[in-house]
Amino acid sequence: MNTGNDRNSGEAVSPYGPLSGCVALVTGASSGIGAATAVALARQGADLALVARRTERLEDLAATVRKEGRSCAVLAADLRDTARARQCVEDAVERCGRLDVLVNNAGAVAPGRIEEGDPEGWERVLDLNVKTVLHTSQQALPHLLRAASDGPRGVADVVNVSSVAGRVVRPANGVYSATKHAVGAMSEAMRQEVTGRGVRVGVIEPGMVATELTTDSAVAAAGRGMPRELWLHPEDIARAIAFMVTQPSHAAVNEVMVRPTAQEH
Repeated sequence: MNTGNDRNSGEAVSPYGPLSGCVALVTGASSGIGAATAVALARQGADLALVARRTERLEDLAATVRKEGRSCAVLAADLRDTARARQCVEDAVERCGRLDVLVNNAGAVAPGRIEEGDPEGWERVLDLNVKTVLHTSQQALPHLLRAASDGPRGVADVVNVSSVAGRVVRPANGVYSATKHAVGAMSEAMRQEVTGRGVRVGVIEPGMVATELTTDSAVAAAGRGMPRELWLHPEDIARAIAFMVTQPSHAAVNEVMVRPTAQEH
């Protein structure tokens, strides 16, 4: 189901910003880091395509993006459906005319020790955190390579949202950590494959961020007693993503880890 306005909708579009003339596709955009990233990229001049399951949330976010003077396409989808995940990339290009930035943010968590874990929960986390990133990236690459070749910036970007858990393994977080290690490996391989053709691939690794995903008590336990008011906000990660994709074409920021100042590990 596709709703919302595309770039031909007649909305007034500001010509300013380092991402002016570019289109960014953000997955998992209905809340948290995804929603904050959409707004941050709009403020840098990008038009947006937003993907998540919750259409009403996406429509509210699209209204915010349009207030920034940008056009916005809403694409409602469950990205665990591989075919739908790939189709969302094509829908975004059809609706918006091009694709310059892909932010793979959609994800899930599966706290708990492996011996006590829920296999169905593992499958959901593997699907969203690994398979979706792989399929959306592959589907997007021809469009990103085209944008790098003939686009206004001479470069295009993939940003994969990983986690500190992709670098630091802890008990009761093994499955989630495994998926984020996989994101790091896939990202580095893809970077080496396409960087010579102008597509930058970056990984961002947040520490504890106050989002819907971290309201679960088992997930919050990863904060190891750090008060929630000291955790990062989604906007902190969004600023880092915007920084990565607004570098000049000769500069690639391939990895950024952002922790709360109070987080030790």
